[in-house]
Amino acid sequence: MDYDKRSHESPASDDKHLAADDEKAISVNASGENVVTTEDGTNLVIVSPAAERALTRKFDLRVLPALAVMYLFNSLDKSNLGNAKTNGLEKTLRLKNGQYNTILSVFFVPYVLTAPLLAIAGKKYGPNRVLPLMMFSFGCFTLLVTAVKNFGGLMTIRWFLGMSESAFFPLVIYYQTTFYRRGELARRLAIFYAAQSIASAFSGLLAFGVFHIHTGPLADWRYLFVIEGCCTVLFSFFAFFYLPQSASTARFLSQAEKDLAFYRMQVDSSSVVNEKFNLKESFKVFKHWTSFLILGIEICLGVPLQSVQLFLPQIVGRLGYDAVKTNLYTVAPNVSGAVMLLLLAFASDLTRWRFPFVALGFLFTFLGMVVYAGIDVEKQLHVAYFATFMMTWGTSAPSVLLDVWYNNNIAHEGRRVVLTSFGVPLANLMGVVSSNIFQNKDAPKYIPALATTAAFGATGLTLTILLGAYMMLDNARRDRRAGRNVQVRDVPTEKLKDGPDAEEFRWFY
Repeated sequence: MDYDKRSHESPASDDKHLAADDEKAISVNASGENVVTTEDGTNLVIVSPAAERALTRKFDLRVLPALAVMYLFNSLDKSNLGNAKTNGLEKTLRLKNGQYNTILSVFFVPYVLTAPLLAIAGKKYGPNRVLPLMMFSFGCFTLLVTAVKNFGGLMTIRWFLGMSESAFFPLVIYYQTTFYRRGELARRLAIFYAAQSIASAFSGLLAFGVFHIHTGPLADWRYLFVIEGCCTVLFSFFAFFYLPQSASTARFLSQAEKDLAFYRMQVDSSSVVNEKFNLKESFKVFKHWTSFLILGIEICLGVPLQSVQLFLPQIVGRLGYDAVKTNLYTVAPNVSGAVMLLLLAFASDLTRWRFPFVALGFLFTFLGMVVYAGIDVEKQLHVAYFATFMMTWGTSAPSVLLDVWYNNNIAHEGRRVVLTSFGVPLANLMGVVSSNIFQNKDAPKYIPALATTAAFGATGLTLTILLGAYMMLDNARRDRRAGRNVQVRDVPTEKLKDGPDAEEFRWFY
C-alpha cells in the first residue's frame, strides 16, 4: 500500500514507468517502505501507511506538546495587559487618556520590523535554537513589567517585548512544515494554535485567582506578570535542549525513521529538504501577485484577531459584571474558539480544502461584530454573550488555515519562511488599528470599533473567495494545457521549486 493510494518516486529518480512484469521486483527496505525496481534499475518507493502513522505519532507526542506549551506562554505574555487593565493598571501607573492605547500600539512596531530578520536567523541557525532564545527573552521582559512605575517604563518594556516575540509564530509554522506533509499540517498547527485560545481562557482564570491576592508589597495585577514571566523563563531552558533540529535529524528516531521522515518532506512539503538559506532566491516569492493578495488577507485578518485578543475583556465588560467576574466570563468564548478551530482544521485536512474554511471564519467574525453592535446588550444579554463566542470562532480558525494555505503552496523552504515572516507580523501590526479604535470615549458600546472590525472581516471574506476561485480556475487551465487532470497530491514537491512557474504546479486550495 502507499500514501493516498498513490506511489511517489524517490527523490533521486526521474519520471519513469513500471514495466508490466516489474511487480516481481517488489521488496521491503529498512524504513518499512515497499521498493519497486523497474526494468532499467530505477527504484520507486511506495510508503507504508503503518510506518507513516507510527512516525507522525512520534512527532505528535514529542514535538507538538512542547511547541503548544511554548505558544501558550507566548500568548499569555502578550494578552495579560488586558486583564491587568481591568484591575487597576491604569490607576497604579497614573496613565492619562490615550496612553494605554499607545502602550498597546508600540508593541507592534518592532514586531513587524524585526520579524523577518529573526525568522531568517531561525532558518539559518535552526528554529530549535532560536525559538527557545526568543522565549527566554520575552519571559524576562514580562517579569520586568513588575518593576515599571510609569507610562515611559511600560512603553519601553512593551517595545522590547514586541522585538522578542516578533518571529515566534512564523518560525513555529515553518518548523512544523519540516515535520508534516501538506495534508497533515492544518490539524497539527491548529492543536498548537489552540494554545492561544486556551491561554486566553487560562489568563482569565489566572487573573480571577490572582486578583484575589490582597497581601504582599505589590499591586494585585503585578503578580500576574511575576507568575507568567517566571514560568516562561523556566520552560525556555527545557525547550532549548529538548527540541530537535528537523524531522530527519531527530534524536528520538531510528535511522530508518529518519530516512522515511526525509522522504516524506521531499515529496510532500519541500523542494529541497533542509535547504540552506539564500536571500535572493527566497525573496523571489514576491514575484507572484498572489503573495500580495495573501498579505492583503492577513491585514483583514489582523484587525478582528487583535481586537478580540486585546479587548475581549472590555467587550464582555459591557454585560455589566464587575472586574473579577468579567475576566471569568471571557473563559467560555475563548475555549469555544479553540474547539471551533480544531473542528475546522480537521475538516480542512479531511477534505483537503483550505479557502472555504478561511472564508467561514471571516463570516463568523463579521456576524459576531454586527450582532453585538446592533442589539441592545443590556436587554439581550444571552444574544450578546453568544455574539462574543462567534467573535472567537472567527478569529482563531482563519489565522491558522490561512497560514497553512499559503505554506502548502510554497515548496521552497526559504520562500516559505520569508512570506510567513512578513504575513504573520503584518496581521499582528493591525493591533495598531485595534488599539486605537477601541477608545475609552466610546465605552461601553464601542460602536465605531465593532463596525470597523466587521468591515475588515467582510473584506477578508471577499478577498479569500476571490483568491480561492482564481486557484481553482488556474488549476483547470493547467489541466487543459497538459491534456489530463492532475491532483495536487500527484506532484512531488521536489519538482516545485519554481512554484507557479513550474508546469507541474497545481494550487492547493
